Amino acid sequence: MSSAESSGDGGKWLDAHYDPVAGIYSFSSCLDLADLSGDGENRLVVGDLGSGSSGMKLKVYRGTALMSESTLLDLPAGLVAFFMDLHEPRIPAVAVASGPCIYVYKNLRPYFKFTLPGLEINTLEQDVWQQVRDGQIDPLTLKEMLESIRKKADVPLSVRSLNFLSLELHEMDEFVELHKHQPIKRQTVITCIGTLKKNMADEDGVSCLVIGTESGEVFILDPEAFIILSKMSLPAVPTIMDVTGQFDVEFRITAVCRNGNIYILRRESDKPKYCIELSSHAVGLVRVGKNVVVGCTDETLQGFTQKGKKLWKTVLAAPITTMASMDLPTRGFQAVLVGLSNCEVQLYRDKNLLSTIKTPDVVTSICFGRYGREDGTLIVTTKGGGLMVKILKRTATFDDRDSAPGPPLAQSVRLNVPKKTKLYVDQTLRERESGLAMHRAFQMDLSRLRLAAAKAYVKALESSLTPMSASLAEPLKMNAVVQGLGPSFKLTLNVQNTAACRPIMNLAISFLYDESLYRMRNPYMRIPLLVPGLIYPVETFVECTSDKGISDIIKVFVLHEGRSSPLLTAHINMPVSEGLTLN
Repeated sequence: MSSAESSGDGGKWLDAHYDPVAGIYSFSSCLDLADLSGDGENRLVVGDLGSGSSGMKLKVYRGTALMSESTLLDLPAGLVAFFMDLHEPRIPAVAVASGPCIYVYKNLRPYFKFTLPGLEINTLEQDVWQQVRDGQIDPLTLKEMLESIRKKADVPLSVRSLNFLSLELHEMDEFVELHKHQPIKRQTVITCIGTLKKNMADEDGVSCLVIGTESGEVFILDPEAFIILSKMSLPAVPTIMDVTGQFDVEFRITAVCRNGNIYILRRESDKPKYCIELSSHAVGLVRVGKNVVVGCTDETLQGFTQKGKKLWKTVLAAPITTMASMDLPTRGFQAVLVGLSNCEVQLYRDKNLLSTIKTPDVVTSICFGRYGREDGTLIVTTKGGGLMVKILKRTATFDDRDSAPGPPLAQSVRLNVPKKTKLYVDQTLRERESGLAMHRAFQMDLSRLRLAAAKAYVKALESSLTPMSASLAEPLKMNAVVQGLGPSFKLTLNVQNTAACRPIMNLAISFLYDESLYRMRNPYMRIPLLVPGLIYPVETFVECTSDKGISDIIKVFVLHEGRSSPLLTAHINMPVSEGLTLN
């Protein structure tokens, strides 16, 4: 790849490759980057729409060259690379959503085909076609009856009936003869696809497929058996989905629907948990941290929390064509790439414009990630079928301030200042008149609080009652656990050396207790050498000898040989022995 510096973007990007006649016609949902060979180099996987009626292909690019291509039977609605098993080497599979099916490729070869389950069929429609099959009604009567069913029935007509209603009179006889002996089917199609981690958040963790359908349903598929693990319903048809979380733990599906609303699905319910009503239809949706950024047809970019609260809104210079996420984990940087119809790609963090990239043609799809061995690679396809690859400079930095000229938009927004209540006015007058006395009383209380805290801290240090030793030479940490109902208790002391690299030796533990209440098997124990970082459990047994149903404190001392003062002291409140009380 060449490395000529790009222009019009502040010198932050390098022009790696541009082919204006690459012949790629795709959308952002049909682009993905994945290491398909297990050699550490990511390839670009493209679901190419071809002419729209023919020439649909699955293309794989390595660097600037087309590595392989496979023919697709239908228009791709989405494409994802995902890990479907734990086999080595860790090579992802590619799932292409096309029509009612998902085609899974492993090692760039067809592996599995999943077809969506059929929909419910209108019983009246079935009866009508049965009458046609038996010769009881003619095609003209069939048309009248189907039109009547379409107006009144809750269940939509099948594709066969809808096609029949669109025919002219002279075409009906031939259509009926051709189809009347075939069973009626209602089949939905896939509108969007995503991935959801199964039970581990690792980058190469096994992922489930999440698909949205034309019937307003969302399915989650098992990655190995390809059975439906979960089924959820939406009030409208989903067109864009963002999926986060893990299926076995907690997940959240944010779905943009055709009715102009965004619905949020959670693990515990099969109906939407939250709803975001937009002022216009959404073009794209990208998750940034816990918030979502939505691009709308009214040339605006809007930010929302994951519960639907609106955070900000910014007006763009042109209509949005596509959106994508820009995530650089190594730099801790997250932003949103927005393709505009004025031949620009703009980079936004929240509502701040950070960078603008000029393109020779209108952008149709964007993909950002690791390509080859470069982490910060931007891949753009254009309306004319061109392919553009840019690499983010390692020295590139982005300012948080808005790079748009003029004052910030927030300056013109009026603040919603509440009216002053009578209580507020009275409190203000009181503070004005008695301010000096209030300040003195506050300072006196604060000083007393600080003195009490200091006294308690000094007392704890002198008696070594802190959970960590104050000695820098022997930094120790200890906690105690009492187990049992009585009269026998198991006492476990967890001792840890918190030093960075120095072991501690020549330590012992001693217990002080009321001998009329308790009997201890080992009242004095030596501790082995303590390696830094490890937790050493020291166990002993305590037996309650009293039957009066009372308890006392057992004091634990961590001692160093040759010193009289303990390094640590712990007071253990022993529970009442239930065994002797019941007897």
